[in-house]
Amino acid sequence: MRTRPLKVALLGCGVVGSEVARIMTTQADDLAARIGAPVELAGIAVRRPGRVRAGVPADLLTTDATALVKRGDLDVVVEVIGGIEPVRTLITTAFEHGASVVSANKALLAADGAALHAKAAEHGVDLYYEAAVAGAIPLLRPLRESLAGDRVNRVLGIVNGTTNFILDRMDGTGAGYSEALDEATALGYAEADPTADVEGFDAAAKAAILAGIAFHTRVTIDDVHREGLTEVTAADIASARKMGCTVKLLAICERTPDGRSVTARVHPAMIPLSHPLASVREAYNAVFVEAEAAGRLMFYGPGAGGAPTASAVLGDLVAACRNKLAGVTGAGESAYTQLPVSPMGDVVTRYHISLDVADKPGVLAQVATVFAEHDVSIDTVRQQSRIQGGDETAVEQAGPRREGGEASLVVVTHRAPDAALSATVGSLRKLDTVRGVASIMRVEGE
Repeated sequence: MRTRPLKVALLGCGVVGSEVARIMTTQADDLAARIGAPVELAGIAVRRPGRVRAGVPADLLTTDATALVKRGDLDVVVEVIGGIEPVRTLITTAFEHGASVVSANKALLAADGAALHAKAAEHGVDLYYEAAVAGAIPLLRPLRESLAGDRVNRVLGIVNGTTNFILDRMDGTGAGYSEALDEATALGYAEADPTADVEGFDAAAKAAILAGIAFHTRVTIDDVHREGLTEVTAADIASARKMGCTVKLLAICERTPDGRSVTARVHPAMIPLSHPLASVREAYNAVFVEAEAAGRLMFYGPGAGGAPTASAVLGDLVAACRNKLAGVTGAGESAYTQLPVSPMGDVVTRYHISLDVADKPGVLAQVATVFAEHDVSIDTVRQQSRIQGGDETAVEQAGPRREGGEASLVVVTHRAPDAALSATVGSLRKLDTVRGVASIMRVEGE
């Protein structure tokens, strides 16, 4: 075994960083045996050195991250700070000084992954980021390596634990969105500012990374269609249940039917209870991969948290250190297909549309005509007539009946281009008999 230790610097020492430092210290002998050489934690860049960090040697702390990555004797830099700058500059500097980089930074990789891969290749070092998507779940390496000889056609997943917890609570308890969010915040699943999670930014970054690896093409977060879950209501959850479905915030990446382009999107969707993703509860993540030879695969586990994310970071650290010992680098960016990313309007999907309509004869015929004009076929229609006292009675019938009242009309379509479905909704809003479009949700996973 090599006696000179491999030197590792850590950028960031929050929940994940402190767990990485702890495991590197407490499991040093095991890591050395797995790698083939001892690993030494050479420095930790932090913003607040006076903060108490249990188990983290205070003499390793520094506020000068730039000086740390410029040392020149580092083998690997582990980045768990997050954000775009100064992290991009720090990672680039680490490459220039001969260090491989292990990162958990989904936002940076989704925005500038191609340039970072190019810089790593230029300097003959590695860039690993398993922890950037789905926490502890081994996902990126199987896509990049285990399925390298196969053709992946679709990746469908729950990649944000906060939103899955919220939707699970709404489904299981009947709570509204705000109530479920408050519970997620109280339990530590949601940040004080939950925007990145609930508006889909976090999942969109992960979708860009997944699509790029799965389809060997360059996809950035700007290519990903994004919708959050803030508009999902208890009524949407109840309507999904009537269809034998549940609601999940999904990241969906797929090849178009002709194979000439790809799509990447994040949005709430109804999926059948029979689909494997429907059973993913609490703050767990799961990703469903469809490949031509391997068939359908599902990866499941905790998608966030200090220990799970640190597990993925340390897996990459071991790989990067082994490569350093062998004098090689691992697989870099694979973007040989250079497939374009099609707009959301080209995606073929189904819609669940809830309309508030006048309860009088002929309304259903008007609504059906609008769908026909846009070449969107209707699968099912369900009416809920409002009676005195504000109650609702669900009636399976041809359409609204009582003159002068109000009713809810729920329409589920067959598959059609998203642009046609959006145009249909736009036309429905213009009908005098349609008093409002209560909700719109896609139906997936069938």
